Amino acid sequence: MLHTDIPTRGEILALASTIEPWCVSVYTPTEVRTPTPDKNRVAFENQAKQALEQVTDKDSRASLEEEFADLIDDDEYWRYQSRTLVVLATPERMRTYRVPNRLEAGAAVGDRFDIKPLLRTVTFPQDAFVLALSENAVRLVEVTPDEPAHNVDVAGLPASLTEYISLPGMSRSPHGRLQGTEGRKVRIRQYCRAVDHALRNMLSGRDVPLILAATEPTASLYRSVNSYPGLLAEEIAGNPEHLSDAELATSARTVLDGHYAGELSELRDEFEQRRSDGRSTAELSDIARAATYGMVRTLMVDIDTPVAGTVAADGALTLASQGKATGPGVLDEIARRVLLSDGRVLAVRAADLPNGAHAAAILRYVPQLMTT
Repeated sequence: MLHTDIPTRGEILALASTIEPWCVSVYTPTEVRTPTPDKNRVAFENQAKQALEQVTDKDSRASLEEEFADLIDDDEYWRYQSRTLVVLATPERMRTYRVPNRLEAGAAVGDRFDIKPLLRTVTFPQDAFVLALSENAVRLVEVTPDEPAHNVDVAGLPASLTEYISLPGMSRSPHGRLQGTEGRKVRIRQYCRAVDHALRNMLSGRDVPLILAATEPTASLYRSVNSYPGLLAEEIAGNPEHLSDAELATSARTVLDGHYAGELSELRDEFEQRRSDGRSTAELSDIARAATYGMVRTLMVDIDTPVAGTVAADGALTLASQGKATGPGVLDEIARRVLLSDGRVLAVRAADLPNGAHAAAILRYVPQLMTT
């Protein structure tokens, strides 16, 4: 079983905001089931040693070595791993994340953290809620990347249409003498509204997709009263009464994959459409400057390919050879600046970017600094 610690958006922003003389970032691919239990720990220890050799300040290095030694000696911690261990440390504090994504091994030392690979975990998260809704039963199932799917207790959630109709105060004749098919639809819509009301308190403020598993007319009637903005258009087909939690989770992951693929396709289409009016660019120098001045609304950035260099305070880009690279690279710094200006950053694979570019940006407005 995988054990995950996925950073929240607030944590990502805090990491992006961190600028210290010594920031150490270590990414170690890990195995959950391995015949050599210490394999993960040894791999991490070797990476940590190589990274700490780059810390030239004696006191800072001593503090970092103590933090890393404490983690390496924590037997209980190493018993529970996911697919990649991410450790981000300064001499004052260490943060660790066990993420379900398989990320490339790497270590960086600089005045800020290398957060670009970590963004993959929050670009297309595999968390969701499934609302299994029928006239005879309703349940909310939580789906996560590594844990078995499970029912969530929701206060006030009606058990069924029949139970809801039998509640005190519910008249037996909707709209007076309205009966038959139309009367039944009225009752189902009222039932769906009660379900939505119960979910509202639990889902309020969350940014987790909600996937509906229902048949018609219940599915359409629920959508007509739904108030949660995270309800996906894609649904799980079939009567949810006949599907186990595990089967719902399997279908939900397929829905999520299709949803994210569609979202990425729409962004690529928008990128191409915006080229004609100057509101998109794949030129790194232009993106760096736009990110510096808060002009980037959406950034797609290559998670796999490092680009060595620096971005100056005014956004000027200076590329360097890979052999001279130290600390996080250009793409990481651009992503950091977009995040801090409340832009959206998607860490994607190279094949998802246009024409072999390292990054692609959709801008908030036409930047005068690029047209003059």
